[in-house]
Amino acid sequence: MENEAKNNPYYSRTDRAPLNVSNDEWKNILSPDLYAVAREAATERAFTGKYNEFNEIGEYFCAVCGNHLFRSTSKFSSSCGWPSFFEADKEGVYYKRDLTYGMDRVEVLCKRCDSHLGHVFDDGPKPTGLRYCMNSVSLEFVPDEQ
Repeated sequence: MENEAKNNPYYSRTDRAPLNVSNDEWKNILSPDLYAVAREAATERAFTGKYNEFNEIGEYFCAVCGNHLFRSTSKFSSSCGWPSFFEADKEGVYYKRDLTYGMDRVEVLCKRCDSHLGHVFDDGPKPTGLRYCMNSVSLEFVPDEQ
């Protein structure tokens, strides 16, 4: 992932300014797997993502642009096959109704680069009751300093 960030002139963990980058340009910058999920709303196979069973303490950022998305303390084991969180950074994400595949869902997108991250459902734990079901490939984890 760090290699991708080095090849990505738009990647920043501090800049929150919205990006206006064409999918053609993203396709030249991102790996095929990340492009498929982030820009074409594909979904990685259940139980295959690197953060599905992962419990380190730190922060999760958008793998496309570096925008802050989640704190590890909001991650929980949902057994759904994808990393799940009960709370997102309100400045990091926005939502869109998703009616694809005959389902009525709420898509979660990065507020900075408009990349698809996953979906949010109302079957999560307290205190929010939400389950942000995310694609690992769309996330970059940065551990807390020791």
